[in-house]
Amino acid sequence: MDDIHFAVLGTGGIGRRAIEYSSSKDHLVPVAACDRDGVAIDHEGLDGDELLAATEGNIASDGGATAVKQTGEQQGVVASAQATPTETPIDDIIAESDAIDAVLIALPNLEHDFIPRVAERFAEADYEGVLVDVLKRSRVIGMLDDRAEMLEDSGITFICGAGATPGFLTGAAALAAQSFVEIEEVEIWWGVGLKSGYEDNRGTVREDIAHLDGYDIETARDLTDEEIEAIVDDHDGVIEFNDMEHADDVLLERAGICDAEDVTVGGILDVRSDEKPTTTTVRVTGRTFDGERGTNTFELDDATSMEANVNGPALGYLKTGVRRNRAGEYGVFGPAELMPGF
Repeated sequence: MDDIHFAVLGTGGIGRRAIEYSSSKDHLVPVAACDRDGVAIDHEGLDGDELLAATEGNIASDGGATAVKQTGEQQGVVASAQATPTETPIDDIIAESDAIDAVLIALPNLEHDFIPRVAERFAEADYEGVLVDVLKRSRVIGMLDDRAEMLEDSGITFICGAGATPGFLTGAAALAAQSFVEIEEVEIWWGVGLKSGYEDNRGTVREDIAHLDGYDIETARDLTDEEIEAIVDDHDGVIEFNDMEHADDVLLERAGICDAEDVTVGGILDVRSDEKPTTTTVRVTGRTFDGERGTNTFELDDATSMEANVNGPALGYLKTGVRRNRAGEYGVFGPAELMPGF
């Protein structure tokens, strides 16, 4: 396989780790990265070590209130010597997209239609390549499907929900379901210990808070950093989520595995420890062709980090997307329809 030149939109925890992780995967060359204040582009390949060192602990605050700054003259990407300030970071990358094979969208989806609108902008610019996201909202899948014809006409292969959940665990559920002719229930339960990665992943924590009772995308987006800290403190740093509006349900339904209403997603986030508070598990219960009822269970080892379980699959799906795109397969795909490349 030829080298894949890819861009990362967003350099919070997921985007930064994707750049770092790419050095461990064959044929992946990060050539562009941006956040809302700056952009770094080098078609020969970014110096990932310099970019990561410059932005360590220096991430633009998603809340817009207080930036977390420890190094560099400015916050975010522009702290890197490879970057320049800009008010139009996504447009700047789109302008260079003829030389970009794939784009990982690692931006917080704090407006329901944000990622679909980003995809639309690439399509309107006649981009021909791959877009991959790690979104977490069921309703967004329909918004992407509404744009499927536009993406297909442009020559875009869009893989939606390609992180851990939805993504890796969605695919695991699809495989576990093969033993059965009828699926009764899919239960996805995750555990994340995020102490050392908390500063880099504040946007992810904000998105998760939107799933708590009394909150939604709009209220979570408007929370100040101090208000988020108060919520974390109210839970003693350990927050449990139940019946989350994760996209696993509609992605499994669109793949023909089960009805969306038969899927439940929940988990526990611990920001005071790096140890997982619970084992990440997928349980698929169903009936076999010979009438037996059983449950197939898939577990992630507790030693695998959130960064590994999100970015490994995301980059694996990105590689698969490029293969599909080069074969002329365009449109919107879910993780249960594909297998990620190693």
